[in-house]
Amino acid sequence: MAGGWARDGAVQDQIDDTVSDAVSAARSRMPRGESSEYCDECGEDIPEKRRAALPGVRTCVECQSRRDGALRQSGINRRGSKDSQLR
Repeated sequence: MAGGWARDGAVQDQIDDTVSDAVSAARSRMPRGESSEYCDECGEDIPEKRRAALPGVRTCVECQSRRDGALRQSGINRRGSKDSQLR
């Protein structure tokens, strides 16, 4: 239920557009082109099934997992209350 001058369903449309934009952005960051047979970081073989599933892949699963783990760590307390963050 929208309020004010917004039509019914406007909030859901905005949510859908936000999700669609996020999916498009994620797809644009995916690797493209020819996959590497060997990992760029450690030199190990990249399995054929991984290369077929992710065209343009340049790293093995272990190296990509390490890389993704490093990206997730941030110094922001997202679970705390506003009061704990303001102190």
